[in-house]
Order: sequence, then C-alpha cells, then structure tokens
Amino acid sequence: MQENELKELVKEIQAQRCENNYIELKAAKDGCPKLFDTLSSFSNQSGGGRIVFGISDDYNVCGVYDAADLQTKIMEQSAQMSPEVRPLCTTADICGKVVVCAEIQEVDNFEKPCFYRGAGRLRGSYIRVGDGDRHMTEYEVYSYEAFKKKIRDELRVDSNAEVEDIQTDYLAEYLSALRKKKPNLAVLPIERIYRLQNIVLNGSPTLAAIMLFSDYPQAFFPQLSITAVYIPGTEKSMVGEVGERFIDNARIDGNIAQMLDGAISFVRRNMKTATIIDPATGKRNDKTEYPIIAVRELILNALIHRDYSIHTDSAPITIEMYQDRFEIENPGGLYGRMTLDKLGKVSADTRNPVIANAMEVLDETENRYSGIPTIINAMKEYDLPAPKFENDRGVFRVTLYNGREGGRQTAIANRPDSDAILEFCRTPRSRSELEEYFKGRKGIVYLMKTVVHPLIESGDLLLTIPDKPRSKYQKYVTARK
Repeated sequence: MQENELKELVKEIQAQRCENNYIELKAAKDGCPKLFDTLSSFSNQSGGGRIVFGISDDYNVCGVYDAADLQTKIMEQSAQMSPEVRPLCTTADICGKVVVCAEIQEVDNFEKPCFYRGAGRLRGSYIRVGDGDRHMTEYEVYSYEAFKKKIRDELRVDSNAEVEDIQTDYLAEYLSALRKKKPNLAVLPIERIYRLQNIVLNGSPTLAAIMLFSDYPQAFFPQLSITAVYIPGTEKSMVGEVGERFIDNARIDGNIAQMLDGAISFVRRNMKTATIIDPATGKRNDKTEYPIIAVRELILNALIHRDYSIHTDSAPITIEMYQDRFEIENPGGLYGRMTLDKLGKVSADTRNPVIANAMEVLDETENRYSGIPTIINAMKEYDLPAPKFENDRGVFRVTLYNGREGGRQTAIANRPDSDAILEFCRTPRSRSELEEYFKGRKGIVYLMKTVVHPLIESGDLLLTIPDKPRSKYQKYVTARK
C-alpha cells in the first residue's frame, strides 16, 4: 500500500464510520495493543485484512505514540504466530499525526489455521465475523486439519453395521458396472475388490459403502438425510393464507441414489410449470420454474461433497423453497484450496473420493468438475439470475432465483420509505435498529424486501460485510455519492 492509498482508506473509514470484515481499527496512542486475535483471524480469512493504527473510537485521527516502535512491536507479536505472520506496514502523515497500516496476508490453506502459539491451536485460532474476532470452533479447526492430514471421514465405520447390510441390488449394480469399466478388477476375489474400493475396512462396511449401497443408511447415521420445506412467502417468518408455516415439508431418507430421486421429486411437485405454445409449430412445451438439470446437480453435489465427519453427524442437508428462490445448504464449507472465485474454473480437492468415484462408475456424475458450469449455464439458458454461492463457517449454500423477485427489478424512486432509510443509515445501522426505528410504520420483513433490498441492488445502500449478507453482525450504510 502506498501513502496516498492509506490516506484514501482513512477517508473511507471516516465516511462509513465502522469497521468490517477486512478493517480493524486501533488507537495505539499510548502503546501497541495486543494483536494476536486479529492477526489470526485476518490470516485465516480469504483476502486477509488491514489493521489501521491511529484512529480513535470516534473515527477521528489521533495518531500513534511512536511509529517506529509500533512497527517493531507489530513484528514481535507477528513472530509469535504459527505460521509466522509477515505484515506489510505503511505510514502516512494526516494533519500532522502519523497513521500506520499493517496489511495481513491470508496464509495458504495447508498452513491454516494460523494461531497464537502462546494459547495453542484450539484456543489461539480465530476467525473474522463482522467487525470482530471470534474463536474458531473445534469443527472449524478440524476442517483444516482434515485437509492437511488427508483424513478420510467417509471411510470410518459403525460398529453396528455388518457386510450383509450393504449386500443389496445397489451394490450388485455397482460391482457389475465396475467390472465392465475396470476389467482388471473383474478377475479379483470379491473380498479384495471390497478392500481395494474401500467398501469394507477391517471387516466392517465403511460409511461411504453404507451411504451408497445400504437400503436404509439412517439406521446407522440417523441425521445423514435431507430435510426439505416449501415456505409460503419470501421469508421464514411468513405464513400462508390460513396460517400455515409450510406448504410442503419432508424428511428424505435412504441411500444417496434414493435421496437424490426423493429430493428431485420434492422440488418437482412444488415447482410451478409454465405452458408455452411454440407459435411456429403449435406444439406445447412445459417449462419448469428452475432448470431441472441445475436442481439435480445441486442436490448431487451436496450429497457427494458434504462433510461426513463426526462433527456433522447431526446436520442434514437442507432444501428450502420460497416463492422467489430455491436454497440448498450442505454441512461442510468448501474443501481444501477451493474458494468461491475459483468455483467451476479449476479442479477441486475432493473431500469424499470414494463416494465421488462410485457415483461416476454408476453414471450418476461425470466427476470432471463440470457441475458448477452446468448449473450456471442452465440458469443462463433459462434467462434467470446467476446462481448465488456462499461459503460460511462450515456450510456451503447455493441460491437459485426464479425471476419473480419483484424487489430486484423495482425502481426505488417512487418508494416513500427509501429517503428515510437512506437518511437513517448515514450512520451504519443493524437490522434490529431498522426494525426499532420504523416500528409501527412497516413490518421489518416488508421493509427489508420492498425497500432495503432494492436500495442495495441499486447501490444506494451498502453492506458493511458484503461477502456475508446474512451475518448477524451485518449493518447497512448509505453510499457516498
């Protein structure tokens, strides 16, 4: 960062009057504060972050006590991190007072989590949430360890499961396909095939084998299923005309193939279908609300790539259908070195290669990383908004919009509440503050849908945590024009 860039950054901070995911403010007027939590959280998050010293709690420039000594102290604390953090420091003179910025780079995923050695890996690992640093959960720390140490959770076994529990028609179909596609395995004894294909380990079927071939895997792993709901509105708090919370509600059990079919059936029966008459041929064509190929790829992706560790045994895949969108969420964020900006562009690290390879053998998936591009192209062909991908603290979420979200295309000029919102949000405001301020005038759900969201879409209102719009620490601030 150059000195002039730091000066511009200070102006932006003073205009928005808030910290965020990537900015931490420290006065440092009387000495160097402890930085271990923030050094850890910025090093662990995508894109890193910046610590700006010399800004007081009221966002005025107070200047640091001693720029040279401060930078020395920053380096000393950075050296106590594992791996060692190497910040890049920049100084700037603003109205005769010195401001210092320490830029913290994200560490490689093979080195995460970055933690303070004095507290240990579990207690010293932090993650950035909004404008604060939060302890990583045991699962978040484990997720990095699992990748680095190549822990294969899909190969764990349940002491109650026996080989006969997976000797079904599904296994017979798989073995038949395997022998055709991999003839070198066809001549081997069945016990050796089981071992080489990670179907059986130490005499017991693996979790992968149970999820793929058992008639009812939930007898051993009750929550490794799918829950699906269709909500009569655009928010969970909305109810239908007779007060119903759900139009449809189902728990979908079975093995992976059965859950895939069951989930697609649930979506099909709750999707609207338009009948289109081709003017040239007079033939009738039915067009579903969402492209079925995109829905199938999303469900398949969730079943294959979800986290199957003991940390997520109680977390099913969730499908939520609203009037304006379809959401699917699976336990376990993006795995390994994959990031949101690389989705569908580069080969991904595979969390569950046994399950992925088996589904390829069964011709259920190509296993060539074509799923995300297929989803994106299908939505484009349907002339619908691009899918929204989110990776948030151990979950991966995808949202498909059906184009009926009125607020996304509605102009805001004729909405009387928009000016009031923009004036109120000159100081960053939370959702609860908006609800309290406009109490009695409009319900918060109505306000968010018809005023706040359109203002965000138009760029008149900004999120303080743009990459995590659902964060409970989210605030809304009026854009500078």
